Amino acid sequence: MSNFWDMKKVEPKRSFKWLLHFNGMPQFVAKAVTKPSFQITTTQHNFLQHQFNFPGKVTWQPINITIVDPVQPDSAQSLYNILAKAGYVIPDQVNINDEGKRTISKKDMVDSLGPRIQIDQLGPGGATDVIEKWNLNNPLITSVSFGDLSYENDAILNITIGITYDWAELNDQGLGRNGRASPWTEMPDI
Repeated sequence: MSNFWDMKKVEPKRSFKWLLHFNGMPQFVAKAVTKPSFQITTTQHNFLQHQFNFPGKVTWQPINITIVDPVQPDSAQSLYNILAKAGYVIPDQVNINDEGKRTISKKDMVDSLGPRIQIDQLGPGGATDVIEKWNLNNPLITSVSFGDLSYENDAILNITIGITYDWAELNDQGLGRNGRASPWTEMPDI
């Protein structure tokens, strides 16, 4: 049995090596992203003095994306355009023409964002060494915070976007690095 520090091929995943593919957004704008997570509900069944648990629905949890707001391309304007394309109409435009008589729909929101958001986690080889790829399917914007302004702060302005989605896929059909399945049972004995 060898120690992990003696194994040159063992490399931990690093939190700063990733790329976000989100509606044509330039890579340099992305600052932080929450990786997908899920919860599984349970249902209890009681029998005599015993209690048994059974798995229920899988619910994918919302993520947050933090981006910077450069002057060009204007991230705030891009997000507002996505909202408008999804069907949002400001109140004073409702009676102008038939285009004003619409509301946000799932189809229009997904069409305005694209059918998926992709998060690529990179290995030691850089952008060509994608070791983990998440696809978030049918994303919907649930919140946008355009940041805070202050005369006492010279920091870069950030925008935080809340995203929900129908389901996530890891590594396209569950393939791991080098195109083969990688369950924990294949881990080296350390």
